[in-house]
Amino acid sequence: MKIVLGSDHAGFALKEELRANLAKMAEEVADFGTFCENSVDYPDIALPLARAIAAGEYDRGILICGTGVGMAIAANKYPGIRAALCGDPFTARFAREHNDANILTLGARVIGPGLALEIVETFVRSDFQGERHSRRLQKIAFMEEQR
Repeated sequence: MKIVLGSDHAGFALKEELRANLAKMAEEVADFGTFCENSVDYPDIALPLARAIAAGEYDRGILICGTGVGMAIAANKYPGIRAALCGDPFTARFAREHNDANILTLGARVIGPGLALEIVETFVRSDFQGERHSRRLQKIAFMEEQR
C-alpha cells in the first residue's frame, strides 16, 4: 500500500509522529509537507495530495490540521475524493468499509497521538465492502459530474 501524508503547521508534529509508524504498515509513505511549524494555508497542502490520490498515485491519504475540518473541506472539493474526518477508530473503519474514503483527516488539536495512531491503523487496514455501498458511491460520482 502506498500512503501519502500532508499537514499544515498545526498538524506538523502529529504528522511527524504518524509517519514513523506508517512505515511499518505501508510499502511506501510519501510526505507532501509541510516540513516545519511555520504557518501555511491548509488548501495548499490538501490540493496536491487530493490530486495525487485521485490520479491513483497513492492508495490512501492522510491530512492533518488543527481540527481536521479545513483539510476535509478542501480535499473534498477535488472530484473523486472522499475525505473523512475521523475522531475514533469506529468511524475510520466505516468510512473505509461503507464510504470507500480515500483520505483520512485528523485534528491535531482535538486528539492525541495515541488515538490518532489507532485511527490511522484502522483506516489503513480496513477495506471497502462494495455491494450496496458501490451504488451509493456511483450516486456521489454523479453529483460531482453535475458541477
